[in-house]
Order: sequence, then C-alpha cells, then structure tokens
Amino acid sequence: MKVAVAGCCHGALDKMYETLELLQRRHNVRPDLLLCCGDFQAVRNEADLRCMAVPAKYRHMQTFYRSGEKKAPVLTVFIGGNHEASNHLQELPYGGWVAPNIYYLGYAGVVRFRGVRIGGISGIFKSHDYRKGHFECPPYNQQTIRSAYHVRNIEVFKLKQLKRPMDIFMSHDWPRSIYHYGNKKQLLKMKSFFRQEVESNTLGSPAASELLQHLKPTYWFSAHLHVKFAAFMQHETNSKEELPKATKFLALDKCLPHRDFLQIIEVEHDPNASDSLEYDAEWIAVLKATNSLVNVTQSSWNMPEKNGLHAKWDYSATEEAIKEVLEELNHNLTIPCNFTLTAACYDPSKPQKHMEPVHTINPQTTEFCAQFGLTDINDRIQQAKEEGSGRGEYEAEEEEEEMDSTGSAEEPSEYSTDNSGLSSINPDEIMLDEEGGDEDLSTCSVDPSPDHPPEFSTSFSDIRIMPDSMAVSSDDAMDSNNEELEKSGASRQGEEKSFAERPLKRISGDENGNSGIKKIKRRNQAIYAAEDEDK
Repeated sequence: MKVAVAGCCHGALDKMYETLELLQRRHNVRPDLLLCCGDFQAVRNEADLRCMAVPAKYRHMQTFYRSGEKKAPVLTVFIGGNHEASNHLQELPYGGWVAPNIYYLGYAGVVRFRGVRIGGISGIFKSHDYRKGHFECPPYNQQTIRSAYHVRNIEVFKLKQLKRPMDIFMSHDWPRSIYHYGNKKQLLKMKSFFRQEVESNTLGSPAASELLQHLKPTYWFSAHLHVKFAAFMQHETNSKEELPKATKFLALDKCLPHRDFLQIIEVEHDPNASDSLEYDAEWIAVLKATNSLVNVTQSSWNMPEKNGLHAKWDYSATEEAIKEVLEELNHNLTIPCNFTLTAACYDPSKPQKHMEPVHTINPQTTEFCAQFGLTDINDRIQQAKEEGSGRGEYEAEEEEEEMDSTGSAEEPSEYSTDNSGLSSINPDEIMLDEEGGDEDLSTCSVDPSPDHPPEFSTSFSDIRIMPDSMAVSSDDAMDSNNEELEKSGASRQGEEKSFAERPLKRISGDENGNSGIKKIKRRNQAIYAAEDEDK
C-alpha cells in the first residue's frame, strides 16, 4: 500500500491534503495513509493557542479548528512534537481521535493498519524531565508548558517491552547517531551549524536511539530539524540464528513552499487485513502489564531493571496475555470511531482572546481505560491536584518545579548530557522561523504573491516516490578521516567567517541594538529566552 509521510505540519493541514490531492490528480497516486511526524498543532481555539510553547507572534489559528466539520480525506496518524496544543493532546495520553479520521498515537503508541504495524513516541528528549512522571496539566506555567512535551522514561520502557517486529516507527526528534549512517557531508553542507553536535555525537535523542536499537523497525521517520535526510542502518545480530535486520531512516522538512516535506513510500501489507485502524494486541497487553508503574508526580525515578533492586523487571507481554486481550475484544481489534468534541471551536466572528485552558477528561480516554483496566492519567493528576491543594502541597511542588526547570540543580540522568561544546546551539530544539525562509539564506526561495497565487505544483516541492533502498553510497556516507583532519581547522574558520558575514534574522537580548556584541541566532532561542513574549 502507499503511505504518505510528512515532516513538521505546523498547522498547515489543508496544505498537506491539497498536496495529496494534487498528487492524485497529476500522477494518479492516492495514498492509503498519511503519517505526520510531529508539530501537528491540533489547535481548536484560543485557549489551545495559549498552550503552545511558541512566541506570541507565531500563535496562529491555522485551519485545524474546521476539521470537525468534515472527515479528513485520508486516514491520518500523527505523533506530538515540541510545538503542540499540549492541553488538547494531553486529553489522549493513550491515543485517540482529535478529529474524524485523524488519530493521535498518544505519549507512545502502536496501532495496525492493513496488517502494517505502526508505532511512535511523542515529544522531544530533555534529560532533566526524562525520569519524571506526567504531572503537568493546564493551565500551564512557563516551565510546564515546555516540560509537557518532554519524553518520559516510562514511555520508552513500555516500548522496549515489545518483542514482535515493527514495520514503521515515528519520533519527532532524530535518534542520536543516525547521521553517521547517511550522507553526513551533504547534511552538514545544508545545515552547517549541526557540525559541532554531529562531531561530538550529541545531536538527537539518546532515548530514540535506544528504541531504534531495540525495535529495529523496517522504517523510522522523523522531523524536527527541518531538513530532508535519509540513512540506512544495518543492525547487529545477537546470535547466529537471528536474521539480520536493517532500518531505512527518513527525516523530512516542514510544510512550506519549495521544501521536501512529503514522501510517498510503498509498504507491503496484508491484503486480507481490515481497512480500519486497529489496536495492537501486544501493545495493549504491555499497557496492562505496566499500569502499576504510572507516575503523575514530579519525582524522578528509574524504571525497573535487572540490578537486584527490583522484584520484577520484565514487563513484556506473554502469548497468554496477548490471547486474553484478543478474547476481551472478541478478536475485533478495530479502534472505535468515538471522536468527541471536548472544547468549543474557534469562531472567527466571535474571537475570545482571553479564553483560558482547562484540564479536561476526554471520554475516549475514559472508555479506553475502562475497557482495558488502565489508569486514566488525567483523572489521577486531577485527584493528586485536589488532594495536594487541600494540604497546600501541590503549590509547593510547583514552586520546586520552577526552581528545577530554571536552576542548576538538575537531577542526574542515565544518559550523558555533556553539552560543553554547544555554546551557541541547543541540540534539542529547532527554530520556528518566518514563513518562507530559514538558515539556508543562499538558496531561500521567494514566496508567491498572495495577489497572484501560482499553480500549486510550482509553489510546493515535487513529490518523489522513494526508491526501493534508501541506502547511500559508501563514498557519500563515510567521510575520510584524513580529509576531516586536514579540513577541520579550515572549515571552522570558514564557518566563523560566514556566521560573522551572514545577516541575522533573530537574536537574543537587547532588540534595540544597544549591545556591542554581535550575537548568533539560536534555534528556538526566542521560545526559551523571550519571556516577555511568552507572558
């Protein structure tokens, strides 16, 4: 079957569907499924906008709020990124419909479509929040509006309990080290400011890298860094009996004119399987097995492991447990189309700029938890908040969180977080730049005039059918060590010069130009430094 894969959507859902419509009209290619790799921005109203961690000038309503009026033209499955209406997605921690025919995978999730197994993990990796529980709830403060989309160890732990083969997996940020398996030279040519992180092997998510090594999916798709990049990773075998596996990795750009934001792939499927989106029985069994590990506090904790400290460390699903799930569902794994609107949608004729977000319990989650005997995370958060408020403890915890998130007393992480070489780059974030341009100033294209819109094909990048193999040649993929040593000094000098000469679009600090020091723009620096805009 044909699967369309998209990078960062940034709310441009209509553009995405228009591109698919053009594809069908021009090339008679109709995808059976659309996968979006984060920054989907399912914004229903002004309150949702307030829950998106972006500067005020980037808070645009876009068109998702109209999704409830009509069914999406193609089944769409997406994960969350780091620019989302977090209050909306938080309603569906185990996944669910955000609109007719548009399904969110949850904090982590696995589903099936036509026999193809699709998994994903939402958010981005941040070491200081990784070992905490999902404690955030709206209204968010300046810290929790960001920590709400940070990956947690419990989601990674759940996914690592899976034993059965994975066909497709999605993450928003890239697995760390994946750039060593593709055309690294070309990547650094397009995004030269990645060099420090690539050379120090700090670009990307260590948690996603761990999942990549464990799951070994046939395909892995990501977004976040706003560049198209392919890689081919051959996995090591643990025994002579184990068949060798390989993963085809593809990262895509954001949905903008002249950008590589969409790719069509052909995936082998079961022609006898259902045309409906289905639950994955092993994943449901894992959720049931790990339900006792649910944590809704800010306390940092480690997942069970075989180290003598835990009575149980293996939470993988037995064949018996999987069989029980199938029997509970009468062997009907179809995900019910039970979308429920839980918030009033934006009305252009009656704007409500001061609408406040509220913590909502979604009926889909209630039904899902009741069916499989799981903990409703939002219900637990609400209970903890009410109990804590009664004792005055919840407020104290929030004050402590503010100190933790902005101060230096970071909890130790099981991952190395040495970012000493990253003085000007934050590896976990990517800039939300102005529409129609970004770092690639030498090749940036001119947006069409709104008064004279061109034909669609000229304003959006060509859609290409992916070749059978995404592997790149060894000459392209591997840089010569000697060449690197000879050129490293010159390249750094060249980069410093180019940065000095390059016109800067966004800088931190004094915007009136009173500072005598020239500052280099940083990805998403506005989000993390411009506190006034966020307030």
